[in-house]
Amino acid sequence: AREGRIIRFHSVLRDAHGEEPVRGILTTESGKVYSCGYDRSLCIWDSDSFSLERAEVGLNDKKKKGKKAEAEQEGTLRKIHEVKNCHDGAISAVTFDPDNNWVITGSFDKTCKLWNTETGELYYTLKGHRTEIVCLAFDPQSTSIATGSMDNTAKLWDVERGVEKASLEAHTAEIVSLHFNTSGDLVVTGSFDHTSRLWDTRTGECVHKLEGHTGEVSSAQFNFAGDMCISGSIDKTCRLWDVRMGRCLSVKEGHTDEVLDVTFDSTGKTFASASADSTARVYSSRTGECMHVLQGHEGEISRVCFNPQATSVITASSDKTSRLWDIHTGACSQVLEGHSDEIFSCAFNYEGDFVITGSKDNTCRIWRATD
Repeated sequence: AREGRIIRFHSVLRDAHGEEPVRGILTTESGKVYSCGYDRSLCIWDSDSFSLERAEVGLNDKKKKGKKAEAEQEGTLRKIHEVKNCHDGAISAVTFDPDNNWVITGSFDKTCKLWNTETGELYYTLKGHRTEIVCLAFDPQSTSIATGSMDNTAKLWDVERGVEKASLEAHTAEIVSLHFNTSGDLVVTGSFDHTSRLWDTRTGECVHKLEGHTGEVSSAQFNFAGDMCISGSIDKTCRLWDVRMGRCLSVKEGHTDEVLDVTFDSTGKTFASASADSTARVYSSRTGECMHVLQGHEGEISRVCFNPQATSVITASSDKTSRLWDIHTGACSQVLEGHSDEIFSCAFNYEGDFVITGSKDNTCRIWRATD
């Protein structure tokens, strides 16, 4: 959310995926909401209702709390597509291309599928992995897809032709995270073999092996400029790396339990880590200094992300809440309550005025920023 704005409950996507937890959520620039779940379905929700005027239930509005008030908010987002049983196994990951023409889903059935965002039509089924796909990404040019698998490999796919371009083979354990740089010529992979690797997407060759973690790598990401990347690990640390040289610039210690997620802000000036120790940390990319320790959750934090303006952070926790944090002060600006089970995922829309949370309670909740 932008500074000085309050997040109010907007609507709930109840029973979005039947009896199964919501595994992933995302928004497009046009405002559409995508959700996927362990029920093997992909749902696309109408963006027109984002201009809704029914967002009257504030977190502190005790007069309107309760089932009746919540019921007034339900059904405000219209489901425009639902692809049931679109995979033969649970959907583990979902993302869209930068041009908002395609959405891809990865599954425990070992395949990745490419869908049209407007019609929900299936274009390609990408086959080649030997075991479950657990992470995926589009390059910024919308020409390539990367998939990471429990078979210890990542693969690059041609979007236009739907064929495999390269198999990235060097890791000795499952790949659980991957991310393209801004120019699309490098991809970073994070693996349970305790390493991250940088790959040339034109040749499929490993450019650098990033060694130093003493536990599984849980997350890895480039900054916008592409000259640095970060990795988070089960060893309770995150590491900042020089991409050109492939060397570690600094090791960030302080968490007392596993680091589960790391991310840069949109400018690359700041990055954050989320941990099973119930805290998140915000760092300066230039100095490496820990600017803030975000404390308040009562359960592990599995997800952290910045708003597009790089002024706020949202965290998702097993304590059934998400929290908004002010980047300048490190203070918690708001607690988003309402889910009845742990929250797996959270995201801002492109304008930063809506927040979406996805939970094990089988629902997504939409939160709207108001002045």
